[in-house]
Amino acid sequence: MLPRPARWRGGLAATVMLGLALALQQADGGLLDRAFAATISALRPARAEGTISALPDYRVSVEAYPVAGVTRNLSGLAWDAQRGHLWAVVNEPPQLLALDTDGDVLARHPLVGFHDVEGIAVLGNGQLLLAEERRQTLVVVPMPAGADAALSRDGLPALTLALGGGDNAGLEGLAYDEARDRLFVVKEHSPRKLYEIRGLRASLAGRLDIEVIDREDWIRNKFVARDFSSVEFDPRTGHLILLSDASRLALELDADGRYVGYQGLAAGFAGLAGSIPQAEGVTLDERGNLYVVSEPNLFYAFRPD
Repeated sequence: MLPRPARWRGGLAATVMLGLALALQQADGGLLDRAFAATISALRPARAEGTISALPDYRVSVEAYPVAGVTRNLSGLAWDAQRGHLWAVVNEPPQLLALDTDGDVLARHPLVGFHDVEGIAVLGNGQLLLAEERRQTLVVVPMPAGADAALSRDGLPALTLALGGGDNAGLEGLAYDEARDRLFVVKEHSPRKLYEIRGLRASLAGRLDIEVIDREDWIRNKFVARDFSSVEFDPRTGHLILLSDASRLALELDADGRYVGYQGLAAGFAGLAGSIPQAEGVTLDERGNLYVVSEPNLFYAFRPD
């Protein structure tokens, strides 16, 4: 939900400007992207003094870096604090990639028996979670045993969520709150959805105590994000980051689902020379650095400015 007009510069004028910004953003061309950047930057909400944001002002440090060995379908992204590197997935052919913070490939793991893998989260305890979009299934996988070792889906624990038809608008992104055993899942569009799943790790231990919460009230009026291609949980702030490919934004919500801020991903934001073409995965490390992957095979890194 957008903040009340009093919290935005210009009141009614700001609302009109936002409509103009969204119209500009949907058109092609670098000049229009920069016009969108300038317009929506003028609408930045006034944050209460002392409020901590997961999305400070950023400056791009790695822009549109092609990930080696990937020609298309680069998708979800997650930070592994224990190992100090990133995990990314490719949905076709299914692969799990270990990346450093410059986007270079450290290891490549074929995913045998997986289909249309779109999202990834680090569960801790030597486990990852992968989302298969069309199957609408969450699969718990062990950390790879060695460099370039394949991972087979056979016999792995899985949870299927019935979120509608098995089309290309199913499970799109994952984020895990390890401290509270909460998993956040986004559905891209038709309609956009945000779910909170509680008790996943406890259920893996045999307690069978899963609760699925539809967080519709957190996203209902956030029309500035036209779709959700990924989600990230920031343990430093307890905030969620929702990535919108169509709107070229990362939207920040606080622990109660209230809008806090955003990071633009169009040309003109954060020093970007060009707009991120199809942002599919987002994550933060413990220092607040922001990482984004984009189809077909592009990697981006942003440092707090």
